[in-house]
Amino acid sequence: MLTKKQKKYLIAKAVQLDPIFQVGKEALSENYIDMVDKALEKRELIKIKVLKNSSEDLEELAFDLAMNTESEVVQLIGHVLVLYRRSTQHPTIQLP
Repeated sequence: MLTKKQKKYLIAKAVQLDPIFQVGKEALSENYIDMVDKALEKRELIKIKVLKNSSEDLEELAFDLAMNTESEVVQLIGHVLVLYRRSTQHPTIQLP
């Protein structure tokens, strides 16, 4: 569980990031979840853009992704969500 201070820190780092995934009509497949999982292991902090044609609610989608990838939702803003999970192999982000 992230503290408010840690979330603020991660939000500040996420401002510089570009979304590396998009979610559209297809929503969440096992392959998509696996790709997000691998990206979290490598980068720790990622942005995902939810397209307007997505049938999923942003909050539900974020919750499902976080549960399936064992990550935490850092921020939901507009059609963008930010996820964080500490890497087991090579952690690079030092939380305050």
